[in-house]
Amino acid sequence: MSETKKDRLVKVLKDLVAVGDVIGSSVVSTDGLGIASNLGEGVDEETFAAMAAAMQGAAETAVSELKQGNLRQIIIDADQGKIITISAGEKAILVILATPKINLGLVLLELRKASGKISDLLG
Repeated sequence: MSETKKDRLVKVLKDLVAVGDVIGSSVVSTDGLGIASNLGEGVDEETFAAMAAAMQGAAETAVSELKQGNLRQIIIDADQGKIITISAGEKAILVILATPKINLGLVLLELRKASGKISDLLG
């Protein structure tokens, strides 16, 4: 039985959990639709995808208007965890939920690798 594109995307997402302190992850379209996810229980995938795309779009607009080059990532630091987004090609966004104590340097390195894999998979 051959692996589907979605299966390969989910594998990339599951591999991010091995970084440690990653609670869940998702690939969403820039339009706010879910493509693949590995989110925990209690997280509404549709709402998560829409919010991630809205954040990414607003941040890209701000960076552009302020002439700061290209957006690399968004890091939201909250009391109970972090939300990190990074572009995964022109039409997709990789988003993770993490614990507050996550090693940012390590996870950003792994996110860049994963976003490249996702971009290749989505063509």
